[in-house]
Amino acid sequence: CRLLARNGVKVAPFKPQNMSNNAAVTIDGGEIGRAQALQALACGIEATVDMNPVLIKPEADHQAQLIVRGKVTGRLQAKRFRQDRIVLLDTVLESFETLKSEYDVVIVEGAGSPAEPNLREGDIANMGFAEVADVPVWLVGDINRGGVFAALKGSLDILSDSERNRVQALIINGFRGSRSLLDDALIWMEKESGKIVAGVIPWLNLDLPEEDSPFRHALSSAEPTKFNIAVIAYPRMSNHDDIDPLAAESGVAVRFIRTADELQPADMIVLPGSKHVSSDLQWLKEHGFAEVLEKHLRYGGKVLGICGGMQILGQMIKDDAVEGTSMKGLGWLPLSTQMQSEKTLRKVDCMANYPSKMRMTGYEIHHGVSNSDESLFPFAQCSKDKQVWGTYVHGLFEQGVFRRAWLESVGFSESDGVNQQERTLASLDLLADALEKEISPHLLSGFFMEKT
Repeated sequence: CRLLARNGVKVAPFKPQNMSNNAAVTIDGGEIGRAQALQALACGIEATVDMNPVLIKPEADHQAQLIVRGKVTGRLQAKRFRQDRIVLLDTVLESFETLKSEYDVVIVEGAGSPAEPNLREGDIANMGFAEVADVPVWLVGDINRGGVFAALKGSLDILSDSERNRVQALIINGFRGSRSLLDDALIWMEKESGKIVAGVIPWLNLDLPEEDSPFRHALSSAEPTKFNIAVIAYPRMSNHDDIDPLAAESGVAVRFIRTADELQPADMIVLPGSKHVSSDLQWLKEHGFAEVLEKHLRYGGKVLGICGGMQILGQMIKDDAVEGTSMKGLGWLPLSTQMQSEKTLRKVDCMANYPSKMRMTGYEIHHGVSNSDESLFPFAQCSKDKQVWGTYVHGLFEQGVFRRAWLESVGFSESDGVNQQERTLASLDLLADALEKEISPHLLSGFFMEKT
């Protein structure tokens, strides 16, 4: 997307079906997968619901919330997944046609593997969509995870004849080392598959949000010379990319933890968003987090709750509309939450009241309504001792000036104040540079010359 946009092509992203608890609010008031919002940014356009018409947000092992064209329409049960999604094909095609009518090129992203025999029936996300919409396909394999040649060749072998004929080229992504080491394997791949290897993209250190799990922070650890932030990764954690701007600060060490004994050392503990607040609250209590958090506060530590994390930190969660389970919260914020069936979806771009008057941006995605103190906006409430804070605003720390002011208010005074979008665009340009260098020019030329 970024490469085409830089070359003057009017391009848009499209993902028929996404499964992720990381979502973003669109300009037309709906929600889509966070990855498609990132791709829209790469294109230099506002994200719309048509870019991801079907979003599936897992709530439990066998159940997920279904978002169609940006709005909640019900739930999907795992045992009926194949039957229930096929009826969404017309909606997916309608969104695709809308984008085709507005843009010169539409880049379609599949979901998971294109060659899963158990999911082929009723498929609206991968080759099933490609066949119905009659679009060409490039297969991308991640060599950094190992087994890339087996994965690409095996995928092609599983596809039907018509699906295999639709594949135009192969790309190998994430390569580390000397490119010459791959020469023999690339020759073999083209001979055995009958497909062109369009390019080998090197491994790049990119500052981009993860779509699903916070893999970039998985091996992070506390550092005694830095401001340490521990993020509790409960089972239904959502929108964890809220933490990325903090992790990008050179003087801040962010780590995601899953057990109470990993919490310390920490200057700040963050409870992120949650797709299933009552079950994540119960998980925290059952796994000993309440006691460890209480000790952290007793010794002067800070706690921040974002969206569902803020609801967990409050006095009470009253729910007869969403999950059907009312529970007492951890009790450290002076607020109560009433869950509502209608979801709040809004983009935020306004003046903050705290820590001082300045521009801040973000977005809200939540079912609950909580009592708030407007003088603290974008925060909803804080404890009397100002150790515990809560906010409904995702993307809160994207604006560098606001992030610096907030970090200073909690004891860290060395923020670089860089807007996160600047880092994101720099990484997108780095990726576009690599694609322009590595992909065969004749394969790219068609995108610059023809409407697709």
